Amino acid sequence: MRPRVALSLVLAPAIALALSACGASEAVDQAAAAQPGAGTTVYPLVLDNCGAEVTIESAPQRVVSLDQNSTEILLSLGLADRIVGTASWTDPILPALADANAEVPRLADNAPTYEVVLGADPDFVTASFGRHFASGGVAERGRFAETGIPSYLSPTDCDNGESVNGGGTRSTPLTIDALYDEIAELGEIFDVSDRADALIADLQARATAATDEMDAAGASVAFWFADTKTPYVGGGRGSAALLASTTGFANVFSDLADDWPATTWENLVARDPDVLVLGDLQRDRFPGDRLDDKIAFLESDPLTRTMSAVQNERYIALHGAELNPSIRFVDGLEKIEAWWRAHRDEQ
Repeated sequence: MRPRVALSLVLAPAIALALSACGASEAVDQAAAAQPGAGTTVYPLVLDNCGAEVTIESAPQRVVSLDQNSTEILLSLGLADRIVGTASWTDPILPALADANAEVPRLADNAPTYEVVLGADPDFVTASFGRHFASGGVAERGRFAETGIPSYLSPTDCDNGESVNGGGTRSTPLTIDALYDEIAELGEIFDVSDRADALIADLQARATAATDEMDAAGASVAFWFADTKTPYVGGGRGSAALLASTTGFANVFSDLADDWPATTWENLVARDPDVLVLGDLQRDRFPGDRLDDKIAFLESDPLTRTMSAVQNERYIALHGAELNPSIRFVDGLEKIEAWWRAHRDEQ
């Protein structure tokens, strides 16, 4: 019998009302993106990017972004007119970026083919997850290099020069600095470092404001991203672990190294977390992607409905992009803090 945590989490079924506050992402400040570039980058720019040397001869004019996370960074930097294709979306665009994104071509809701990417005639390709650059993905980075197209992978997916989602494993926990490094490097690549600095400062201020007073006091939590058959949960070194540690929660799957390892329902039920963070994904790729489907499954399955978090409806809903290392990570912090503030005093 594991001890109960100091923070009181015996909540009423009225928690369902809190979910309405978790369904809409916060806006990203666009003030920085409205300013002209500083023109400070010296080309050719040579970067060591996750074990690959990347040379940028001049600021890219035709970029394909293979993930929603990288797309929303580019849009936040005021680069909509340079994006000739996007792909791999889990959620609707941030409302504050909707107008900028309206004219950006979507090559695929999920991963596009190499031929489709080449059809957009890019001079630069960026991705948040290295699976796109792995064998069986869109194309290996060397194949893009053969056609003279530089490629970039988010530092959030890199560990010791290898892509975590491209077959590697994290040796150290992800930090928020990796996200800020991505923003700074994309700002340098596109010669808009002033905009990148402003975006980083805004995200840092919001993260500080969201966590200044919050302390979940070690209350246990599990992050369920997707799939009702074989649940994918937040492991101990990725973005879910970072959300937990930053807000004071204890991740019940902290012993697993992968970002989103597959587990069994028996394993999750045995760990019996105080709170469940549920991914509300709009992509409809796996059974139970959407929030309503997740809750319906949890409350109807004979095994999962025995969990205390399910019996007391202790759910926090986050969009997929908020569970991944992206600018929406801060939205995730804000939503977790809002849930905690609403329920910390309940007995």
